[in-house]
Amino acid sequence: MSAETPAAPSLYTRWRLQFRAWRGMRPFWAGLFMMIGGVPIMYFPYAHLSIGQLTIRMSTTAGAGSLIIGVLLVVLGVSVWFQQHIRTFAGVAAILLALVSLPVSNFGGFVVGFLFGMIGGAMAIAWVPGTPPEPQAEQTPDGLGGAPESAVTDLTKADDAPARPDADGGPEEPNDMSETSPANGANGRHSVG
Repeated sequence: MSAETPAAPSLYTRWRLQFRAWRGMRPFWAGLFMMIGGVPIMYFPYAHLSIGQLTIRMSTTAGAGSLIIGVLLVVLGVSVWFQQHIRTFAGVAAILLALVSLPVSNFGGFVVGFLFGMIGGAMAIAWVPGTPPEPQAEQTPDGLGGAPESAVTDLTKADDAPARPDADGGPEEPNDMSETSPANGANGRHSVG
């Protein structure tokens, strides 16, 4: 084994690269933000916060509604990961659920869940699958951009073409294909030929 031989990638490196490829083919961050938004919305109505001897209970009459909204946001986040074609529906549903969580679930999980749900829904709507980049033509030194030689020479030949002789043997004027030239006596109503 020489110094130039690259080492085999470790298992961690392979997993990281596979996860990176998987993450790049789907709205990963949108789903993650939706799931993060669902956690405080479903947690805070059932939480018992203790500050010293003081216990604060956040449970409300809409606790079941908060639980449903939070679970739905988490389910939408997971479904966006594994079913990319429903990203628009899931994004709109996440935005609506986040808006409904404001009055139902303690101001949307103290606004934290609301903001994460709104941002995740907007990201899901805005995400579009990427397309592989097209290969670009190589630049040549003369600046032609890699055009075929025959195309360049054909253009110059068409411009510098000599006039064809007439049936009498005299030079004929170049064939003007615009149909509006006074040289060929047409004003655009006649066909060329």
